[in-house]
Amino acid sequence: MKALIIVLDSVGVGELPDAARFGDSGAHTVNHTLEASGAQLPNLARLGLSRIPTVEISGPGQVHGFFGRMREVSPGKDTSTGHWEFMGVQLEHPFKTFHEGFPPEVMDRFEAAIGRGWLCNRPYSGTDVIRDFGEEHLSSGKPIVYTSADSVFQIAAHLDVVPIEQLYDWCAQAREILTGEHAVARVIARPFRGTHPFERAGELRKDFSLVPPPTVLDALKASGAEVIGVGKIPDIYAHRGFTREIHTDDNADGIRKTLDAMRGDFHGLVFTNLVDFDAKYGHRRDPAGYGAALEAFDAALPELMASVPEDGVMLIVSDHGNDPTYRGSDHTREYGMLLAYRPGRSGGDLGERATFADLGATVAEALGAHWDGPGASFWKELA
Repeated sequence: MKALIIVLDSVGVGELPDAARFGDSGAHTVNHTLEASGAQLPNLARLGLSRIPTVEISGPGQVHGFFGRMREVSPGKDTSTGHWEFMGVQLEHPFKTFHEGFPPEVMDRFEAAIGRGWLCNRPYSGTDVIRDFGEEHLSSGKPIVYTSADSVFQIAAHLDVVPIEQLYDWCAQAREILTGEHAVARVIARPFRGTHPFERAGELRKDFSLVPPPTVLDALKASGAEVIGVGKIPDIYAHRGFTREIHTDDNADGIRKTLDAMRGDFHGLVFTNLVDFDAKYGHRRDPAGYGAALEAFDAALPELMASVPEDGVMLIVSDHGNDPTYRGSDHTREYGMLLAYRPGRSGGDLGERATFADLGATVAEALGAHWDGPGASFWKELA
């Protein structure tokens, strides 16, 4: 039995009922991207995207997949919150954010750990921060530290100034510092290259996550199933619960390596994150690029469907929104997409799921793993 989960990172399907609390009233990543870009998604529409409530995309009267949307019950709209809830971890309190930058007790310890000073230490766009501080970094050798609306401590450094393994070591040291009252969900290495205004080396990005409580991934691994993480997925779960990890450079590489994994001989889960929607287009408020990335995934969808064996399942989900037409440059609080495909099944309506954790519960049941945590499986509805 093979299960495939593909996270279309940030491809939200409309504001959640509590979106106003997050400043996100009216956000709708899919609708606004398609409206602004003119992108066409015929394969996703036929799979069931056209039948998800509020999604304004034309599609056939008959779809061949299962469709629905998922509420996020955890109080957040970031990568870690969404992915942890997918696998059965519902947070009572949001991860801590630092909208004024990190306090002296954090930065003094970081400076002592790396043996040099730092630049910035405030919320910033990832492309803007290297444009504005990159030259000073080149001359001083000091890393650029910044955050965002998410619970992240990000360290940017030029590859000609700070070797990548040294940057990773600095991130690991920051991860040890950022615990307890100053805990952030992720410390992120953000290497860049070239000359002003510089280019991010996204293929070398690395996330250092807090260790989550036990998840469905742990249950799958304990049951003897293979758990193959593709892209940044293993980073998000602090590399817990995986039997194999596969690095990717971009969406196209992620799709290729997902197909390669699915063609192998195994019983278990392939769990993929396609991050370009979020990192390259959502945060940069680029609806044309976002739409083109969606069209590229849509074109690859038939081959991904063909990789699913007769008794297998493919689940396509999203972890939050990042409406590229919305104000600011942060994530948006939206419903998660839910599409499912099983060869030979006619499809149907999965409704509105009460929590992202239904995804993990479903995969656990499908693969025969014991899971008694949050989430209600919809595996029988896919039969």
